[in-house]
Amino acid sequence: MAEQATVSTIDRFVGQVVHLQGWLQNRTDKGRLQFLSFRDGTGTIQVVVFQRNVPPEAFEAARRVTQESSCEVTGTVRADPRAPGGYEIDASDFHIVQLAQDYPITPKEHGIDFLLDHRHLWIRSPRQRSILAVRATVADAIRTWLNSQGFTLVDTPLLT
Repeated sequence: MAEQATVSTIDRFVGQVVHLQGWLQNRTDKGRLQFLSFRDGTGTIQVVVFQRNVPPEAFEAARRVTQESSCEVTGTVRADPRAPGGYEIDASDFHIVQLAQDYPITPKEHGIDFLLDHRHLWIRSPRQRSILAVRATVADAIRTWLNSQGFTLVDTPLLT
């Protein structure tokens, strides 16, 4: 049985079969070999899907998966210094949960209005995730300090 894992804890599972859930960040097609850049919210890892190691439907799914599609992958963790992050997953199964259609945010530059209209997707980018993580840490530190000083949180009504 595969262990449920996250990218941030993958180093604990070297040589073991794991199950990951997340999104496809990028894909490189090398014929019978697919390299998938897979993200789960805690980090990014390379997934290698070799045609002879997976069922035919899993390989076909890996060939047609689009950027930011929700996916599940099962495979063996191995250390590889060539892989981004030093680890990769040798896939034994790959499944698309939801295929993404026409992902609007591409590597090209976009205006702020466009990005704000697509904020739910923009916050998936590494820079935006980092900014939100810093904001959350600062807000938590302020809240902790205020609580330790005896302050009370008051939620005022919204005035429009």
